[in-house]
Amino acid sequence: MSEKQTRLSASTRIRNYFLTGLIICAPLAITAYLTWSFINWVDGWVKPYLPAVYNPDNYLPFSIPGFGLLIALVFITLVGFLTANLIGRTIVAYGESILNRMPLIRGLYKGLKQIFQTVLAEQNNSFNKAGLIEYPRRGIWSMVFLATPTKGEVDHRLNDAGHETVSVFLPTTPNPTSGFLLFVPSKDVIILDMTVEEAAKMVISAGLVAPEYHTQTEKLAMEALAKQEVEDSKSAAQ
Repeated sequence: MSEKQTRLSASTRIRNYFLTGLIICAPLAITAYLTWSFINWVDGWVKPYLPAVYNPDNYLPFSIPGFGLLIALVFITLVGFLTANLIGRTIVAYGESILNRMPLIRGLYKGLKQIFQTVLAEQNNSFNKAGLIEYPRRGIWSMVFLATPTKGEVDHRLNDAGHETVSVFLPTTPNPTSGFLLFVPSKDVIILDMTVEEAAKMVISAGLVAPEYHTQTEKLAMEALAKQEVEDSKSAAQ
C-alpha cells in the first residue's frame, strides 16, 4: 500500500471515528442542555416567590438545582388534589366565571384549557395512531397523526355532503409541532402499525430513521422457527 493510500485510509478512519463519536455525544449533550435549561427556567420562576425560610439557597453555600421544579410539581399536584373535591370545584368554577367576564382573556383561557384537556386527559385517545394520506396530490403520500372522528359543525356539514371523515394532523419536517389540520375521508387513510413516537422520529429525521417493520420481523422469525423444527425432526429421525 502506498504512502498516499495509507494517509487516506488513516484520515477516513479518523473521520469515521469522529462521526461515530458525534452520533453518540450530540444527542446526550443536547438532551442534557435542554433538561438543564428547563430546570433553571422553572427554578427562576418559582424560587423568587418562596419565603426566605423555605428557600435553601438563602442558608446553604450552594444552590440546589431543581428545587423550584420540585416545589412546582408538588404545588400542581396539590391543586389537582384540592380541585377533586366539591369545595375545590366550587372555587375553580367561581374563578372561571370571573375569567369568562373578561374579554380577550376568556378566549385565551378557554383555548388553552381545551388544548390541555385534549392532550392530557387520560380518557382521550387523540394521536394514538399514525397513518398515510395522499397529500398534496394523488400519488404523493404524507405521514399524519390520527386525532379523532370529525366533530361539531364540520362533521355535520361533511356528513350532509356524504363524507365520513376523520381529523388528522399533518406534521412538518423537521419540526413536528407545526403542521396542518386536515379533515380526510376515513377510507382514504392507511393506518400504520408503527407507534406515534416512531412516526414522529421518522418525521423529525426526514425519513432517515425508520422503525423496524414488526410484521416482516415476525414473518422471518416464524420462518426461522419452522426451519429449526424441520432440522430438529431430521436429527431426531437419524
